[in-house]
Amino acid sequence: MSTAIQSKPRETKTRSALSALRNEGYIPSVVYGYKTESTPIAVKERDLMSTLRETGRNGVIKLDVNGEQLNVVLSDYQEDALKGEIRHADFLAINMTEELEVDVTVNLVGESLGQKEGGVLQQPNHEVKIKVKPSDIPEAFDVDISGLQIGESITVGDIRAKSKFEIMNEDDFGLVVVSSPRSEDTDGDNLPDAESSPELVGGNQGDSDEN
Repeated sequence: MSTAIQSKPRETKTRSALSALRNEGYIPSVVYGYKTESTPIAVKERDLMSTLRETGRNGVIKLDVNGEQLNVVLSDYQEDALKGEIRHADFLAINMTEELEVDVTVNLVGESLGQKEGGVLQQPNHEVKIKVKPSDIPEAFDVDISGLQIGESITVGDIRAKSKFEIMNEDDFGLVVVSSPRSEDTDGDNLPDAESSPELVGGNQGDSDEN
């Protein structure tokens, strides 16, 4: 684990104070969780980004708060979509001996048989929620798609029994599907192919209130 990220107390929530912190290279943050009262803090952006490159998005971070080193994970953050900068960060203090629920990126492994035959690969959901001890959090959740043919799909229910992690999503939570390629209408008189394709459901995370 990397050297602890240093934090400093954050006394006020006024817009001008938050802007001043960001101008100084700090990220307004809050830490809460295991044996820790909700505490507003600020951390250097360069320190956090350097640590995340080393540990990964779900890695355990050492955070120094008022001289006490806490084991934390980055539970949530707000990002400036235009500048690509983190505007606010939430750190969750954790007990290293207890499991926690984390969202992990789904990594599709291999090339499906359906793709090789011209099928269209679709990934309705790009993350799964798993329950795991902090020291065992994976960088990604691998899903083998090499045997998937046109018209076939993989849901959480298909892989739950084979997974070494406890998956918290429902069985019908879709991970990947290979759809038939749409045939072009050559004479212009026929209606488009009526075969339906799975509806992709997506959502943008709303910004949480800054602390």
